[in-house]
Amino acid sequence: MDLLRLATAGSVDDGKSTLIGRLLYDSKSIFEDQLESIEKTSASRGDEYTDLALLTDGLRAEREQGITIDVAHRYFTTPRRKFIIADTPGHIQYTRNMVTGASTADLAIILIDARKGIVEQSRRHSFIATLLRIPHLVLAINKMDLVDYDQEVFENIRAEYSSFAARLDVPDLTFIPMSALHGDNVVERSANMDWYRGATLLHHLEEVHIASDRNMVDVRFPVQYVVRPKSSEHPDFRGYGGSVAGGVLKPGDEVAVLPSGFTTRIRSVLGPDGSELDEAYSPMAVTVLLEDELDVSRGDMICRINNQPAITQDLEAMVCWMADTTPLTPGTKLAIKHTTNWARALVKDFRYRLDINTSNRDSDATALGLNEIGRVRLRTTKPLFADTYRRNRTTGSFILVDETTNVTVGAGMIRETS
Repeated sequence: MDLLRLATAGSVDDGKSTLIGRLLYDSKSIFEDQLESIEKTSASRGDEYTDLALLTDGLRAEREQGITIDVAHRYFTTPRRKFIIADTPGHIQYTRNMVTGASTADLAIILIDARKGIVEQSRRHSFIATLLRIPHLVLAINKMDLVDYDQEVFENIRAEYSSFAARLDVPDLTFIPMSALHGDNVVERSANMDWYRGATLLHHLEEVHIASDRNMVDVRFPVQYVVRPKSSEHPDFRGYGGSVAGGVLKPGDEVAVLPSGFTTRIRSVLGPDGSELDEAYSPMAVTVLLEDELDVSRGDMICRINNQPAITQDLEAMVCWMADTTPLTPGTKLAIKHTTNWARALVKDFRYRLDINTSNRDSDATALGLNEIGRVRLRTTKPLFADTYRRNRTTGSFILVDETTNVTVGAGMIRETS
């Protein structure tokens, strides 16, 4: 079975946590003691129903306020597919949490309250999802029970959102009317909306095609660890462990090792259990053995001889700033982590700040504050092996770290390499 990573997004109280709770409950992916716990909590709060949102709202502050603050991850499996769900917060001040939670997602579910229609946060989260290059979007028009399951309400919201999405880069967009509270069109088809002929949410999640979303052309293997057992059984064993970031690796392939540029062939590819594999592809974690003894260490990259990433110290990127104490300004010095490589980076220039509500660019801005997104130019202390984010989400992204506190203060998506 393959793995689908998905993220939920939307405005406050649109029912994100309830939807995930319903998915887990109706797909029988929760334990009896978990159900008993949320039933007791719901009863103690005076709720007239079992609040399935409590399955994901784990923080005490969230339970008291009835909102999601942190990113909650939940895992479940059906006979067709494995899932990792990131329940991201809806408040404006937690945009950074939404960015981090959705950064690895294959699909995003954007919830809309059928009574309110499309609001500012709907547009904000849709824009962030496309900025993060999430290939599949599902617009879940929730709380249809509160508008009497009216088809006209659904059609009006679909028409309005389709007009808005035409200005974005959305490869795959699906609309599903539902009621997460009552389970309509979540796992089972709704008898209350016989006018809807599409798939339920779970069926869509099980069937959506994601294999073609991965870059299977550009071979990228950032070396994470040099494997040297130094045992009597394997006295000369030397392998290079890491996760495939793109393309397909096969024994016998000619490859180059960056930054040295030396070429060799792949002798064998080993899986996590040590067994030899015929091939490896993203996002598999493997150990690669080379035919020649080369000087390869953590941070180096194995790629094709005639298909290499840019080797550059100058990056132009969209950065989401996550620090709540200091802004990002020209001249700021930070540590940068790109794939398995660490370096120091200097903010050379500030191009513009992006208004993610209107998509307008503020070229007069000179800094990024908390939760703001803008385009900056960076200069690193050593060359990085990078692609644009559009080409490869792994080799085209990085994080920025404050060296004094060791706190991650920014996440970047590379737009240009020079």
